[in-house]
Amino acid sequence: MRAMKTKLRDVPGGPPALGPYSLGVVAEGKFVFVSGMTPWDPATGKIERGSIARQTELVLENVKKVLAAAGADFQNVVSSRVYLTELTAENFKEMNEVYIRYFGDSAPSRATIGTQLLGFDVEIECVACL
Repeated sequence: MRAMKTKLRDVPGGPPALGPYSLGVVAEGKFVFVSGMTPWDPATGKIERGSIARQTELVLENVKKVLAAAGADFQNVVSSRVYLTELTAENFKEMNEVYIRYFGDSAPSRATIGTQLLGFDVEIECVACL
């Protein structure tokens, strides 16, 4: 039996899907899986590479748009993964200060991973329950 899923490729005001993937996928009407979002700025139409705080803000605004397109928000998120090019105490703190503004006390499970990213420093993906 095939899983029922809705692919979110175009999200109003959201970043373009630049490859063979969807910005998000709603599975069985129960969960939305949000792809790793980058610090794409709708004002410039480009990925911006400012401070970790500014990049995190842009990333989470893009996550917010995908969640909204699926009928969810940050309070629905049950799990997230944060990727930082340099996982240092300073970068973690800067990212976390912005992250808490968006997630508040919803406190989804989370992993923060140091990794190599191409042309930006922060990427975040998540899963939300509808």
